[in-house]
Amino acid sequence: MGPGYREEFGRHLWESPHEEGAECAGLPSESRKSPETDARSKGAGAPPQEIQGDDEQQSQATGFENLVKRDFDIDRPDQVYAADITYVWTQEGWLYLAVVIDLCTRKVVGWSMSSRMKTQLVCDALQMAIWRRQPKAGLIHHSDRGSQYASKAFRRLLKAHGIEGSMSRKGDCWDNAVVESFFGTLKQERVQWRNYQSRYEAQQDILDYISMFYNSRRLHSHLGYMSPNDFERQLTETKKAA
Repeated sequence: MGPGYREEFGRHLWESPHEEGAECAGLPSESRKSPETDARSKGAGAPPQEIQGDDEQQSQATGFENLVKRDFDIDRPDQVYAADITYVWTQEGWLYLAVVIDLCTRKVVGWSMSSRMKTQLVCDALQMAIWRRQPKAGLIHHSDRGSQYASKAFRRLLKAHGIEGSMSRKGDCWDNAVVESFFGTLKQERVQWRNYQSRYEAQQDILDYISMFYNSRRLHSHLGYMSPNDFERQLTETKKAA
């Protein structure tokens, strides 16, 4: 497993040096050659940046104000979500992954995967989070300044559910450090040990990592060495007892 990872009493722990955790861009350490690094060394190059072709998906000239300002310590679930996109190499080509993470519990509450980095990718991830969590109006959704998050379609989705948009400062990945940390650990703990033959194989493996390991079993130092599911359960029980 990657640096910072250890196993104690049969349970998986993650001690992040910053939490804030990972290298920018969510990439695994260069000291280990991941399939993505190997793909680039063989001429695959970096994943292409999709150009949105129709006016429906064109981004607005200005983004949202940074409402989070690196304050990642949120005391209640479904108050602030953070989101981003990463990519995974397969023998069929690149697979794009969009996630939505609750900053209170560090739980991945929404995700979507596709062979294309279109606006629909991030809309689907947020729609999943909304469907599963039913957050109240006033929720903050934080992301980088990618064109998908600034698109008209995504802005309409935020507005329809009373969600406030927030964006990192231009070129500053630390403004979205929690999601960068997740991407880094996903790649260090799972992706770099695989050689996916197809996008479907990668999708199933990443789904397993998120739902069967990360949310339910992976312990976080930030959460007092609890998993996101257990931490959320504890918050619920404490609220009921109050």
